[in-house]
Amino acid sequence: MLDYRFILDNLQAVKKNIADRYMKADADAVAALFNRRTELAAALQGLQQRRNSNAAAMKGKLEAEERKRLIEEGKELKERIAAAEGELAKVEADLDAAGRRIPNMAHPDAPVGKEDKDNLEVKRVGEPRTFDFESADHVKLGQDLDIIDFDSGTKVAGTKFYYLKNEGVFLELGLIRYALDILQQKGFTPFITPDIAKEEILEGIGFNPRGAESNVYTLADEGTCLVGTAEITLGGYYSNAILPREKLPLKMAGLSHCFRREAGAAGQFSKGLYRVHQFTKVEMFVYCLPEESDRFHRELLGVEEEIFSGLEIPFRVVDTCTGDLGAPAYRKWDLEAWMPGRNRGEWGEVTSTSNCTDYQARRLNIKYKGDDGKNRFVHMLNGTAIAVSRAIIALLENFQQADGSVRLPKALVPYCGFEAIPGHRKQPADRAAAP
Repeated sequence: MLDYRFILDNLQAVKKNIADRYMKADADAVAALFNRRTELAAALQGLQQRRNSNAAAMKGKLEAEERKRLIEEGKELKERIAAAEGELAKVEADLDAAGRRIPNMAHPDAPVGKEDKDNLEVKRVGEPRTFDFESADHVKLGQDLDIIDFDSGTKVAGTKFYYLKNEGVFLELGLIRYALDILQQKGFTPFITPDIAKEEILEGIGFNPRGAESNVYTLADEGTCLVGTAEITLGGYYSNAILPREKLPLKMAGLSHCFRREAGAAGQFSKGLYRVHQFTKVEMFVYCLPEESDRFHRELLGVEEEIFSGLEIPFRVVDTCTGDLGAPAYRKWDLEAWMPGRNRGEWGEVTSTSNCTDYQARRLNIKYKGDDGKNRFVHMLNGTAIAVSRAIIALLENFQQADGSVRLPKALVPYCGFEAIPGHRKQPADRAAAP
């Protein structure tokens, strides 16, 4: 969340930022509640000081009338303090609820706009492939190659679930190890994170665990949720901690399953693997000093570019517009890969990286000790190294061959153990005959 004093002192800029992000939040209410909290806290402190003076006076040698007066005054002060504490607690709860709705300030260079069409392309790597044969999308390729089974996934778990099989299994495992090897060489500590996190950790990171607009699976009566990304568990790792300055930056790489409700994500651009309820992802996460977060944001983007350049997949980099940033992000870059099967050839998001400055650290109470001995909030950044399902889309569609096979990029061959997935594998008779 933003610092309340910052909101009060920069009220018009905060309100403009909310408007630029097309979000619903009441900065005026936050400012008013913050002022009211300050007044109530000062009044409460005054009452507590009077109570302490009253208690000290009671210890002296007193006439009966004076003692009686002090006792009555003490009772009155006790009641007034209890009422003041209750009112202050109510205002603090209201302030916290209103404050959490205020998004992070956006980077001055972030393009102002409402949706992804307003994102700004800043870089392009590789050339989209053209085919001299009738190309297929990843759904058909996955079924023809017998490496993705959507029908059985739907039968067993529901829509937007799937099975990977045959070479598809080794393709996923190969992509994971390929990304992790690159990250380990760059000083990231590898983690396999929990697939479940407490609701307060999700809220701290900036995810809404409940409500009609939530994209999160909550576990009934547990106070926990299935994570949508390892950003949640890596970001919660140091909650309520003070990190030694000399230990920063902390660079982490987390492997996890990701679970997303994807409510309302229908349409041709969400079919197949593009929007699913469960997938595997390697996530990058950085805790750093505030003055270094811009540099590390560019470093995360560079890692994403290296990963997809090594996979020989054409991509472009876009600077995400204010309306598509997400509340915690100060700035976000997306990598969009060329997907030939997407509306006969379009860009589709495969990674993103966000600098969230101290927005998440304030919620999760993660600080470092400065050179002056004062505790300050760290900056926190995240970035997708590889979202396996979307990487598979790009690989299958870009590397398909005329005979129906799919070759692998050279960088992936050592991790998968084969150079190509043979085309048009015949389905087993019993499978074809199944009802």
